[in-house]
Amino acid sequence: MAVLSAQNLNMTFGDRTLFDGVSFEINAGERVGLIGANGTGKTTLFRLVLGTEKPTSGEIHPGRNTVVGYMEQHACRNSHKTIYDEIMTVFDPLIEIEKRLEQLNRMIDNGGDIDALIDEQLRLTEKFERDGGLTCRSRARSTLVGLGFAADTHTLTCDKLSGGQRSKLSLGKLLLSAPDLLLLDEPTNHLDIESVEWLEAFLADYKGAALIISHDRYFLDRVTTRTMEIEHRKMRIYKGGYSEFIKQKEKDKEIAQRHYDNTMDEVHRIEKMIEQQRRWNRERNIRTAEHKQKSIDRLMDGLEKPEADEATLRFEFKTLVETGNDVLICQGLAKGFGGEPLFKNADMLLKKGERVFLLGANGCGKTTFLRVVMGEYIPQVGLRKFGENVRVGYFDQTLSGLNDDKTVLDEVWDQYRRLSQTQVRNALAAFLFRGDAVFARVGDLSGGEKARVALLKLMLGGYNLLLLDEPTNHLDITSREALEDALLGYNGTMLIVSHDRYFINKLSTRILRLGKEKIEEFGNDYDEYLARLEALKQDVKVEKEKAAPKVDNYKLRKERESEKRKLNTAFKRCEENIENTEALINETQAELESPETTADYEKIMDLTAQLEELNIKLEQLYEDWENIQLRLAEYE
Repeated sequence: MAVLSAQNLNMTFGDRTLFDGVSFEINAGERVGLIGANGTGKTTLFRLVLGTEKPTSGEIHPGRNTVVGYMEQHACRNSHKTIYDEIMTVFDPLIEIEKRLEQLNRMIDNGGDIDALIDEQLRLTEKFERDGGLTCRSRARSTLVGLGFAADTHTLTCDKLSGGQRSKLSLGKLLLSAPDLLLLDEPTNHLDIESVEWLEAFLADYKGAALIISHDRYFLDRVTTRTMEIEHRKMRIYKGGYSEFIKQKEKDKEIAQRHYDNTMDEVHRIEKMIEQQRRWNRERNIRTAEHKQKSIDRLMDGLEKPEADEATLRFEFKTLVETGNDVLICQGLAKGFGGEPLFKNADMLLKKGERVFLLGANGCGKTTFLRVVMGEYIPQVGLRKFGENVRVGYFDQTLSGLNDDKTVLDEVWDQYRRLSQTQVRNALAAFLFRGDAVFARVGDLSGGEKARVALLKLMLGGYNLLLLDEPTNHLDITSREALEDALLGYNGTMLIVSHDRYFINKLSTRILRLGKEKIEEFGNDYDEYLARLEALKQDVKVEKEKAAPKVDNYKLRKERESEKRKLNTAFKRCEENIENTEALINETQAELESPETTADYEKIMDLTAQLEELNIKLEQLYEDWENIQLRLAEYE
């Protein structure tokens, strides 16, 4: 069953056509990747799905009763709520049912129309359980942890969060709302590798459909089952994820080009025959020429010349001088910023020509390590030494080395005055800055455009050791692939920090893992790194199991049953305490609002203090109630 269908869509802005003749369907449970160069209309297509924009012509419709979810719909609007309270707003209808059930329990205890109350209680209990009320809190917490919010941060208020953290929280709310069709626009932005892998696992189990815009090719390969590409104002649809799409697209291009070339060869052959027949200029020859012209018309009918590829970056990294065999030596490096160091005992030897990736948990100090190597930070202990003739170039993921007040031309030319303006402009053209674009102010550029300027400056430097900190972060897919090709042809040495797993697999010759206590060898590509990481986890698990004392199963079962009884008792007692406390709050509130109290200032102060204490107590009781519920769930 289709959750979304589009027929013959056309979208035009003034003289510019984004796309034309676009038709597709997305079925329930499908996960579809939507790709294309920046500016081809991917986000516009999302707006058409949401109905916030109308197509110039054509139709697009979600399926009947289809609920569409988009991250911007769930932006954090109340900055005073805690992270946990904000994500729990997704379950407001369930929380209301829960409150009504508590109210029904009290009403049943107090008498009244018992049959009607019990009927409503049964109906709401069934709905509460069917809609996930028993697990909503644990799902909310696991989603927060999966997206990188440690348990001790759940009480932070939203106004304390960075823009990236708010985006992650919005993504969590969207996922928990479980719409029939998810629209995900760059969902892996702001996520570390662990959070991206959690998202991949979440989407693999997701029952609804998803339409995903992403530059993360590894993510697309892991998640999507179909790929839609917008290029040259048309949409083409391919089976499989990104890698399968690339293979099929290349094959289709070859077939189309071969068909076009063969057809044009035949057209040219017939044209020569027509020319010859007309030279002879007899009646029979004229009839033959006319017949042959009809053959050309049939061949040319519907024949389309294959479109040239979109403009992409064209560049290569060259070294001005060669290094010795040992390029970088690090021994016992340690660095922190007060308190415990981020890392220590860090040893590394980089050899000439290696492409080494430095991976590790989020916050382990990878960027700090690169800055220690660059000399921007002084290590607390240890040695950093470059080999013979080493010239270092550094790509900073924050792009802080660019001057926002300069033009693009001046930003590059000021660093490379040995070049003529023509040489600089030619280099900028290769990086897609043409015409008046070279006079744009750096501060007005997009993240991707700034990244291109920084890469151009790096390319012109002739460095033989490149330290790259998340170089693909701001680049679209075609720019990432151009960068990969350039780096594959580079004869220098590289040390790279990246969470782009496709990029890692394509370039890596060796992977190192930065830990708190040391740097370890972890394979040659990301897939091997992942396998070794999993093996390490299993080894730790086995060691824990070996170290654990042998337990009598009968005794263990009895202990579990005893613990469960204690928890049930504690749960009932907690519920009673909640009811009693709520009753006291109501009594205190009523007394505070009574006419006799309003004239007694001291009594108002006492009652207000009591009310505050009771509310704090009630909040703690609810927290205890949730914790006991979670612990009881472990025994089910």
